[in-house]
Amino acid sequence: MMDTLGKLGEDAAARWLEAHGHSVLSRNWRGGRVELDIVTVDTEGIHFVEVKSRKAPVMADPAVNVTSGKRQHIVEAARRWLRSNPRFGNLEVYFDILTVVFDHNNTHINYYQQAFIPIYA
Repeated sequence: MMDTLGKLGEDAAARWLEAHGHSVLSRNWRGGRVELDIVTVDTEGIHFVEVKSRKAPVMADPAVNVTSGKRQHIVEAARRWLRSNPRFGNLEVYFDILTVVFDHNNTHINYYQQAFIPIYA
């Protein structure tokens, strides 16, 4: 179950992405034990977007909380999502991070397109 801050952050992230030319395809998609926060498509390709939300003050950008283990889970979830949505399989794939920091009446968003590139063994 998602907490209130996480839900508010994902709502803000989805609105921001749509305002910047993305079409949201999935939110909180689950593939077994792995989950994707937001999946979008734009003119560049398909984006698997991990959303991190915090309340100010923050000591570091919330993107630092996307650990190597979390990235592996996102990549596995993306593989499963692409298998279940084969019509998107020929698009360029991006693994993005979007951070949302709520600071009283202000919302600060940072978007890191292609924040990481998976290493395939």
